[in-house]
Amino acid sequence: MNKKNVSLVIIVFLSLIGGMLLGNLLSNRANGVSMFSHSGRSKVDDLLSIINSHYVDTVNMNEMREGLMTDLVAKLDPHSVYIPASDLENVNSELEGSFSGIGVQFNIQNDTVMIVSVISGGPSEKVGLLAGDRIVQVNDTAFVGKKITNEKVMKKLRGKAGTIVKLGVRRHKSKEILKYSITRGAIPVNSVDIAYMIEPGVGFIKVNKFASTTYSEFLDAIAKLRNGGAKKYIIDLRENSGGLMDQAISMVNEFLPGGRMIVYSKGKAYPRSEAKSDGKGSCINQPIVVLIDEFSASASEIFSGAIQDNDRGLIIGRRSFGKGLVQQQMELKDGSAIRLTVARYYTPSGRSIQKPYVKGKAEAYEMDIMNRYKHGEFDSKDSIRVADSLKYKTVGGRTVYGGGGIMPDIFVPRDTSEFTPYLNKVINYGYLYQYAFQYSDKNRDRLKPIKSWTAMERYLDGQNLIADFVQFASTKGITPNQAQINISKRFLLSQLKAYISRNSLGDSGFYPLLYKDDKTVRKALEQLKKK
Repeated sequence: MNKKNVSLVIIVFLSLIGGMLLGNLLSNRANGVSMFSHSGRSKVDDLLSIINSHYVDTVNMNEMREGLMTDLVAKLDPHSVYIPASDLENVNSELEGSFSGIGVQFNIQNDTVMIVSVISGGPSEKVGLLAGDRIVQVNDTAFVGKKITNEKVMKKLRGKAGTIVKLGVRRHKSKEILKYSITRGAIPVNSVDIAYMIEPGVGFIKVNKFASTTYSEFLDAIAKLRNGGAKKYIIDLRENSGGLMDQAISMVNEFLPGGRMIVYSKGKAYPRSEAKSDGKGSCINQPIVVLIDEFSASASEIFSGAIQDNDRGLIIGRRSFGKGLVQQQMELKDGSAIRLTVARYYTPSGRSIQKPYVKGKAEAYEMDIMNRYKHGEFDSKDSIRVADSLKYKTVGGRTVYGGGGIMPDIFVPRDTSEFTPYLNKVINYGYLYQYAFQYSDKNRDRLKPIKSWTAMERYLDGQNLIADFVQFASTKGITPNQAQINISKRFLLSQLKAYISRNSLGDSGFYPLLYKDDKTVRKALEQLKKK
C-alpha cells in the first residue's frame, strides 16, 4: 500500500471516530444529558439531574439532596452540621430562649403522655391544665399507644404562637375526658436551672446551657443571691454542652478585673478576635468555684478556662469534653442551614482545648467519652496522660494543659460506693422516676401545701419510701435483694425525695435535695471555707 492510500485510510478512520463521538454527543443532548456542566450549575447539580431523568426507578430527589448535604458536611470536623429546614426552628429555639407551645413539661409512661408540671403563666395554666393530667387526645384524635414518642408529642404541642390545639385530658379521680382548646404562646426556655443559698454566705447557680437569655438570667440570679447574703459563689456547669460564646464572655466578665484576656479566636477566613474584661463586673472580689465534668463543653470551657488561666477561682470535677471550635450558622435559600466551623478559640494562656479528631470520622470522635470511661479516667486522675508539649502557664505561673478539655484544679472521681446490680436495674428501667411520679400523683392533695424543699424533705423523711419503692419495683419484675438495697439505700432515698419534690416544686425543690450529699458540691464548699 503506498503512502497516499495509507493517509486515506487514516483520514477515513478518524472521520468515523469523530462521527461516532459527535453522534453520541448530539444524542445525549437530545435526551437532556450534557457531557459538560451547564453555566452556573455544579457537577453535583448535573449528576442529580441525570439520575432524576434517566435512572431506572423513581427516586425521591429531595431526600437524595438532603442526604447528600448531610454527607458532604460530615466530611468536615465533627461539629460542622447541616440542618434541614424542617428541623431549623426547633434547633434554633434551644438557643433563642423561647419557643411557641402550650407550656407543659411532660413524660411518657404506660404509653400515655403525663403532664409533670405546668409552666406558670403559660397557655396551659390559663385554661386549667394540672400536673398529673394525662393527654389522651390531640385535635379530636386518640393520642396514646406504643408509637407515641417525645418527638411526636413536641411536634403536636409546639407550633406558631396564636395557633390552637385541642386536647382531650383524663384527670385523676375523673371518669370523663376533659376537653381543652389551647392557644399556643411564647414559652421561656430557662438556662439557669436554679439559684439558691446552699449554705449561709454561699450562693449556688446551675447553668444548663448558654442561650440568648443566659447572661440576663445569670445577673438576676446574682442579684437574688446577693440580697440573700451571698459573698461566695459556686457555678455549676456540669453537663452544660455550651451554646453562645458571647453569653459565656459576658458571664465571666462579672468575675474578672479589668484588662484580663477572656478568650481569643482565629481561623483561615476569620481574623483574630479577642475578648477582654472591662473591670465593671459585679463579683470581681468574690471567691468562686466552677464545677465541670466530661459533658461540660464549648462555652462552658470558655468560662472555665478564663477563670482558671486568670487564677480567679478553682475548677473542680473531672476533665471537660474538649470542644475548642467555633461554629457560625449560615442559612440557605430553601430555609435550611449549615453550622460551619469557622475558627478555633484559645483560652487566655494560649491553650486550644479541642481534642484530636480526623475529618469525616465523627463516629470515632463520639466514642471518646466511652473510651475515657473504659480507660478509668472517671475514677482516677492518674489515668489521664497529657503531653509535655501542651503545657501552658496561668497568670500566676501555675501549669495547665491544652489538647483535650479543661483539666480541673481538684479532681473528684465519680462515686460508685453505692452502686449495686439492684440499683443499676431500677435506674436503667426508669423505675425511680416512675415511682416518684406515681407517688406524687396519688398524694397531690397532701403535697400541695408544702412550699419549700426543706419542708418537703421533712415530710418525706416521715414516709416509708424505700419499702414502698421496693414493693413497686417488685411488681415490675425486679426481685428485691436486701443486702444490695442496704448498700444503695442512701442513694435511692436521695433520688426518690428529689424526684418527688421536683414533681411538686419544680427545679427549686429538685436540685437542693439532689445535691445535698453530692461529693463535688461538698468539695467546693470545703474549698470555699479555706482562705
